[in-house]
Amino acid sequence: MQLPLLALAMASFGIGTSEFVIMGLLPEVAADLNVTIPAAGLLVTGYALGVVIGAPIVAVITNSLPRKATLIGLAATFVLGNLLCAIAPDYWTLMAARVVTAFCHGAFFGIGAVVAASLVPPTQRASAIALMFAGLTLANVLGVPLGTALGQVASWRATFWTVVVIGLAAVGGIAAWLPSDIPHKAGNILGEFAVLRRPQVLLAMAMSVLCSASLFTVFTYIAPLMREVTGLTPNAVTVVLLLFGVGITIGNIIGGRLADWKLMPSLIGTCAGIALILVVLAFTSAAEVPAIATVFVWGMLVFAVVAPIQTRVVDSAIGAPNLASTLNQGAFNLGNAGGAWIGGAALTLGLTYDQLPWVGAALAVGAFVVGLVSQALERRSGGLATGEEFCAATAGEGC
Repeated sequence: MQLPLLALAMASFGIGTSEFVIMGLLPEVAADLNVTIPAAGLLVTGYALGVVIGAPIVAVITNSLPRKATLIGLAATFVLGNLLCAIAPDYWTLMAARVVTAFCHGAFFGIGAVVAASLVPPTQRASAIALMFAGLTLANVLGVPLGTALGQVASWRATFWTVVVIGLAAVGGIAAWLPSDIPHKAGNILGEFAVLRRPQVLLAMAMSVLCSASLFTVFTYIAPLMREVTGLTPNAVTVVLLLFGVGITIGNIIGGRLADWKLMPSLIGTCAGIALILVVLAFTSAAEVPAIATVFVWGMLVFAVVAPIQTRVVDSAIGAPNLASTLNQGAFNLGNAGGAWIGGAALTLGLTYDQLPWVGAALAVGAFVVGLVSQALERRSGGLATGEEFCAATAGEGC
């Protein structure tokens, strides 16, 4: 099953690169399209909102379609969206192209996570999801820095043309390597949305929002934090971001392994670890070596929760895993936008950059508390479905 998972990871690499590389190219985009940098920054906001709004819509539309065909269609839409980005003649065309690309984002990761889980034995589901999301982590380590460098040397359009090529390779990989007979039980649309009445599904999504908000409250402003508080040069900040990307790649794999072992205990423990490391960052941010080491460990912890939370959502949403898994991608992006806003609001109210980690830590504590509540409800009700029950409920013959 490694080749199908590799194809999914390849697509997630392209999607992740397309989502985040725009942040490093805002000056080039703004200058080329004759808009201000804040206006160009709305391309990031527009993408996040596109994920949040588009995820449930696409999940409903594709509910009855074969999984392989759906994933190929979503990856092809991603290619089309980035092609439109590369040739966009003006700002609003680029904004529309970004939204088109974002619409396939949430559904691809949501449906892809369920497919990845169905391709392996029940005891390896979280690791399979983590392997798929490894493409997203590698996008932060390789795709974004290289895409930014290419955009600065050539043009920002060259970066999107490169992403188009990556997307085409992913479409080919999915078409060639993903099984055609992926089990899929299409349920009633209204019945699918009924899954949102389940407390465990909502609690898992709340953890997604809080963990993501905890990250972006601080990470959105990591560059000025490292430069103005730690005293690093711009080049040194780039190295720190690269180390952070390495950390999230390692954390992603570790998180998947831990979730396959003990899902909720490892998830709750990781949330506590995130809160603790952010408190540490508040104290170490004034010294170069301790600050860099702290950021690396922080990177490991923040992405160690992604695969476990996604697995928890799928486990909690028996009968409607595709919709719930897709909506959870919207929850992550809602946390992204919310965290950036919270961090900005905190700075506006007078907090300094080195105090932002305290805000992020408070949000991580919130995720920790939600995890405890979820675990307590699970024990009271006798537990969630087992891996075998998940496979049976989703017609997962490949499990």
